[in-house]
Amino acid sequence: MKKYILQKSPFIVPTSDGKLIEEHHGLATTQNSEISIAHMIAPPGWSEPFQTPKFDEYTYIMKGKKQFIIEDEVVILEAGQSIKIEKNTRIQYSNPFNEPCEYLAICSPAFSMDLVNRED
Repeated sequence: MKKYILQKSPFIVPTSDGKLIEEHHGLATTQNSEISIAHMIAPPGWSEPFQTPKFDEYTYIMKGKKQFIIEDEVVILEAGQSIKIEKNTRIQYSNPFNEPCEYLAICSPAFSMDLVNRED
């Protein structure tokens, strides 16, 4: 029995906002509830509603810039930078810039719509 999982076909999460989400490990791909790893590309002008997730989220920016509103503070990350957002923190993610933002997102426990707590 192999002691690894080689991911060759990430799950493409359907979106309606132009954002690319490729989950490599997590609930949708490997049924792992402990951690999720996703490659994402947020187009210029993209944003999500505020949310208060019940998971820690790590983000590493590969290309472009991404804006975070964490509680009441605006933080902008650029390529080569990373951040950890602790669970139960109110946050909004966006790309108000003129170029796409490519990044990796790692959530622990794994991302789940049941745990994200998005505001409508």
